[in-house]
Amino acid sequence: MRTIKQIIPAQKVNMGGHLLDQPLPAAGVDSLDPFLLIHHWESTLPGGQKENEVGVGPHPHRGFSPVTFIFKGSITHRDSLGNHAVVKDGGTQWMFAGKGVTHSERFGKDLPMQGGELEFIQFWVNAPREHKLAAPYYQPISLEETPLVKEEKSNVWVVSGEYKNVKGIAPTYSPQLLLRGEIEAEGTINIPINENYNALMYLLDGEVEVDNKTLSRKDMAIFNNEGSEIKIRATKKTRFILLAGEPINEPVASYGPFVMTNQTEIMEAMRDAQIGKMGILIEEFE
Repeated sequence: MRTIKQIIPAQKVNMGGHLLDQPLPAAGVDSLDPFLLIHHWESTLPGGQKENEVGVGPHPHRGFSPVTFIFKGSITHRDSLGNHAVVKDGGTQWMFAGKGVTHSERFGKDLPMQGGELEFIQFWVNAPREHKLAAPYYQPISLEETPLVKEEKSNVWVVSGEYKNVKGIAPTYSPQLLLRGEIEAEGTINIPINENYNALMYLLDGEVEVDNKTLSRKDMAIFNNEGSEIKIRATKKTRFILLAGEPINEPVASYGPFVMTNQTEIMEAMRDAQIGKMGILIEEFE
């Protein structure tokens, strides 16, 4: 059975005027290979706004996958590859930046105008050096397309990897298990974890007991790499994500939206973005 190495409460950070909860990175923990960053966005839009007035406008990425789990509301994705999709609650925006892509993340067309709740988690997954300059791609995954493992008092959606003989459909460049789940109060689940994987769990809300320790709303647990199972018991109704993956074990150099392996590659990424090699995105709104 896996034990908890560290419990980290999410900290508030200001990202471009948006106040978010950030469990990773944290003081003393820069990353958990291959996971680099986790942002939890939770807000209520007041209404009366236009789509182009909210969200995040065009910006480039290179060298990793920015992945978004949508829990409430909807997100509109546009990119320089020509993709345009809206993913609603329960779905996943999966993008591999590869050698470079420019994208924007707005909110569903009706949400800014009508107002309403919005909640999502974005996390960054590193890519091995040999794939960092591969062709970028985008894959929207709806709730209906996400495999579900339903047990007594729990629902676990498998986004990537294999969980209890059920496989997720999101492609990765290194072995991973990416789950999103709900547990009713007094519900218990056991999550098998490959012994070679680093693993973390983050609670959107609720309360659980793991390894005789209590995790509460917006806590992240990092697990020790011993044992092949995580046992979770919910003391309150809980929503969570679990990210586990085989370490890439390569140097990481990052600057803003670029994740490479050394500073020379970062400088090349900055230059390529400036001269348009990562594509140009001109947003069009109705």
